[in-house]
Amino acid sequence: MRLLFPEAAEDVDPADVYADLPVANGRPSVRLNMISSIDGATTLNGVSGGLGSAGDKRVFAALRSLADVVLVAAGTVRAEHYGPSATPVAIVTRSAHLDWQSPFFTEPKARPIVLTGEDAHPDNLVHARQVADVLIVGASGVDIPRALAELGRRGYGHVLAEGGPSLNGQLVAANALDELCLTFSPNLAAGDGKRIIEAAAFPTPYELSLRSALEEEGFLFLRYRSVATSPPSSPST
Repeated sequence: MRLLFPEAAEDVDPADVYADLPVANGRPSVRLNMISSIDGATTLNGVSGGLGSAGDKRVFAALRSLADVVLVAAGTVRAEHYGPSATPVAIVTRSAHLDWQSPFFTEPKARPIVLTGEDAHPDNLVHARQVADVLIVGASGVDIPRALAELGRRGYGHVLAEGGPSLNGQLVAANALDELCLTFSPNLAAGDGKRIIEAAAFPTPYELSLRSALEEEGFLFLRYRSVATSPPSSPST
C-alpha cells in the first residue's frame, strides 16, 4: 500500500497513517468508515463485502484496532452478518429486535452494547439485557448526541462508526462526524445501492478537508476530516 498524500511513500502501514486520531470537544470523537463503488453504491448484492479487497480489510482492521468502540446500525449488523469482535460494538436500534442467538451475542469477545429508546418493546429489552449492556438513550428511538455522551461516560473516547447510511446521516445532522474514511472501489455497480449518507439535503454542505490518501490495486483509501476539528498543523504520518 502506498501513500499519495500528504507526501509520497511506498509500503506504508495503514495503522500508522490512521493513528492520527481526530479529537472532539465535549464528546467522543467519531470516525466513519465506508466503502463505495466509483458510481456511489455502498453495497453489491446487498452487502459491502463484494466491493472490498485485501487492502480494504487491512484498513478495516487498523481502524478497529484504533477505536474504543464501534457504532453501527442494527440493519447493518443484520445485512453484514456481524460476528464477535474484540472491539466493543454498540448497536443503534429503535426496536431492540435482533438475533440474540447469533454468535455475535452468544460468543462475544467483548460484551455488546445495545443503544435504544424508551419505546423499544419490553420483551426485546428482556432478551437484550441477557446478552448485552442496554442503554436507553432516547424517548422515541435513539438520540445520537445522547448516545455519544453515554458512550463517553463509559470511557470510550474514540468511536468508529460503520453505517449504515441512515445512521451516517444522523451523525452529520447532529454535527458529530469528525472524520470520514472512505474507500473507493474501482468498480461500477449501478443498481439502486444507497449512497454513504441517507438524509434530507443539508442546508449547507458539511465541509471536510483531505487528511491522507492511500492506494493499492486501484483502490483509493481517502481520509477526510471535518473542517471544524481539523488542526492547523500538517497531518502526521
